[in-house]
Amino acid sequence: MKTLKTMILCTIMMVCGMNAMADNRDNLIYNSEEVNGLVMSQTVYKNEDGALINYQKISYQYDTQNRRIEEVSMKWNSNKNAWVNDICIRSTYEGKSITNTYYKWNNKKGEFVMVPEMTITIDNPNL
Repeated sequence: MKTLKTMILCTIMMVCGMNAMADNRDNLIYNSEEVNGLVMSQTVYKNEDGALINYQKISYQYDTQNRRIEEVSMKWNSNKNAWVNDICIRSTYEGKSITNTYYKWNNKKGEFVMVPEMTITIDNPNL
């Protein structure tokens, strides 16, 4: 009986989580720019009462094997009326491992600063 209650609770929580994600996604509009089938940049807008509001801009870089090696995210600053740097993710490939190193923009230094606790390495058997 406990297992059944746990399964029902997990199912309810999963459905609620999916609904919350769907609601958020419905308010976002994506505009991607591609070159030779690779997404080079993406601009994300919030749909607020039918008006598109700048939200996020992401640019991507690839290596010679078309693997994503860098992703730079900027967010819209309505006070400055400009895009401002936010996060940079750099990926390195070694054998069957991919390491994603995360950087956060530091306004005082005027550069991305590594966030070591967010760096992760995963093994991908498909490489």
